[in-house]
Amino acid sequence: MTSDERPAPPGEARDGVRGEARGPGEPVRPPGERGRTTISDRVVARIVAKAAEETAGTGGLDRSVLGVGLPGRRAARTDVRVHGKVVTARVAVSVAYPMPVRDVARQVRAGVRARVEALTGLTVRQVDIDVAELERPDGGRTVS
Repeated sequence: MTSDERPAPPGEARDGVRGEARGPGEPVRPPGERGRTTISDRVVARIVAKAAEETAGTGGLDRSVLGVGLPGRRAARTDVRVHGKVVTARVAVSVAYPMPVRDVARQVRAGVRARVEALTGLTVRQVDIDVAELERPDGGRTVS
């Protein structure tokens, strides 16, 4: 380094290219050789639940203990499996009555697939939708 050069900030190479810090004369490795990112099933399940609940006409499920209803709602129930770069998901949601259940399920499936693929880069092979409850518009009892 000459007296005119100053040290590069962390994460930036001397040639101005952002990336890994490297020593003198060490080339920047291509992205495929830098490491690996693993996304757990649990993270994908949370993405699936959030995407399902953001669909118009859907919501979480009633909370209960031993069949006794509790105040409040819980998130959509999910079961997600990640095999390599392929995801299969099962989602249980409530649908607001009188929304057409088949149309809502189609929208949930499309929304889940789009959100998971956009955020994780994984391929969604299958999304099964279980309509576990119908919510009444007056806020009364739900039908399970």
